[in-house]
Amino acid sequence: MLDTNLEILNQLLPSLKKNGIQNFIEGERTAAISGDTFDVHSPVDSEFITKVALSGKEDVDQAANVAQKAFESWKKMPHQERRNILYAIAAKIEEHAENIAVLESYDTGQPIRFMKKAAIRGAANFRYFADKVIDAPNGLSTPDTHHINYTIRQPIGPIGVITPWNTPFMLSTWKIAPALASGCTVVHKPAEFSPITADYLVKLAHEAGLPKGVWNVIHGFGETAGKSLTEHEAIKAVAFIGETTTGSLIMKQGATTLKRVHLELGGQNPIIVFDDANLDRALDTAVFMKYSLNGERCTSSSRLLLQKKVYDEFVKKLSQRVKNIKVGNPLDPVTEVGPMIHPTHQEKVLRYGAIGEEDGATLVVGGGTPDQLKKGCYVNPTLFIDGAQNMRIAQEEVFGPFLTVIPFETEEEAITIANSVRYGLTAYIWTKDVGRAHRVAQEVEAGMVWVNSQNVRHLPAPFGGVKYSGIGRDGGEYSFDFYMETKNISVALGDHLIPQLGKNQ
Repeated sequence: MLDTNLEILNQLLPSLKKNGIQNFIEGERTAAISGDTFDVHSPVDSEFITKVALSGKEDVDQAANVAQKAFESWKKMPHQERRNILYAIAAKIEEHAENIAVLESYDTGQPIRFMKKAAIRGAANFRYFADKVIDAPNGLSTPDTHHINYTIRQPIGPIGVITPWNTPFMLSTWKIAPALASGCTVVHKPAEFSPITADYLVKLAHEAGLPKGVWNVIHGFGETAGKSLTEHEAIKAVAFIGETTTGSLIMKQGATTLKRVHLELGGQNPIIVFDDANLDRALDTAVFMKYSLNGERCTSSSRLLLQKKVYDEFVKKLSQRVKNIKVGNPLDPVTEVGPMIHPTHQEKVLRYGAIGEEDGATLVVGGGTPDQLKKGCYVNPTLFIDGAQNMRIAQEEVFGPFLTVIPFETEEEAITIANSVRYGLTAYIWTKDVGRAHRVAQEVEAGMVWVNSQNVRHLPAPFGGVKYSGIGRDGGEYSFDFYMETKNISVALGDHLIPQLGKNQ
């Protein structure tokens, strides 16, 4: 299978290197107005992949104005037509899923075993929201004595979508599919570290019949292209996935134009294992939720809270599992952890190894880089035990294959430790005590809680965090609350009393 994936990659790379990646505006590939580009290298082997358009304010202005113009016709398109286009995009994604997975894996370092599923998940996102197109405008009937009141939902306008470098393909579909289903148009700025599949996806969408101007892509850096997008008058809302500090900047930049924002940000998520839990299943979850996707996922369980009665036994088994994790070329199906996205991020994750030891935690597995992988941005899966809630490795988001284990004695202590961070995205609770499961789930400060389970995404369910982990919710009807405005219409049923002023008595 590695040979097959390398063959696909070798078929795709020559065109990328020769033609580069340009912006995609009004259905056409176009260079940045300045003519400037930036280089993208693979974290797998540090090899050059392609040159990418380096957009500035003028490029964003062009794309936003195109999206504004296209919005007038896209929002009026009959529901059946819009639904069929989204179905067609889903079919295109499935048709090209293997190419998408290989490109994403080489561009981001994410193991191919997960990227193949992510590509299919992207198609599922489009198909799910295609089915929601007809219901999206629906509202409520709120009759009064003399009036009938009803609400409808209408698309808000052009949307700025800014996506991250971890699983960028799937996360792009997660935002763009509901935006298009609602009748909004899109200007998408992908992360500069991982621009390749965004270009692939928008071209597939137009091959599927998407009208020109409805979905535009501009490439560049957050400080220039991203800032211009969040400040643009024509962009009515910004959907962002990424780091918490950037999310705060986006709120500030959008304030002048009173822009609606949806922010899915960082996390330092706890998995809480009580002594009555199914420990084998809890162990599977702890390893999977931290070390899958290279640990570069916002919902990863970065802190493992273990009740003291089972602490030693659990840590012993956990240590062996982490030692066994296969690090290597992400295009190899046996690889479980690939390289970090970029040398700067590799350095960050490695730095936290030193921080953990400075804080007084015990390093039992990992740290440093694999001896056999000299090229690329690889980091050994890392495990610290005997952590404490005030340690930096238990407070700050490392965003890599890096787990910190913290002991606790009581339910109350577990909740205190879980809530001691500024983040609040997810929590995972393992116990057979039904009452305790509900109590802890309600007390823990998180937007999403899984009990006796890993993160299993259900598309109609709300996805999002509290505190510094974000604002707003994705999923099902919750997505339409962001991409659409609710309008109330009140119609008089008859000649009800209207107060009279200024009339001669």
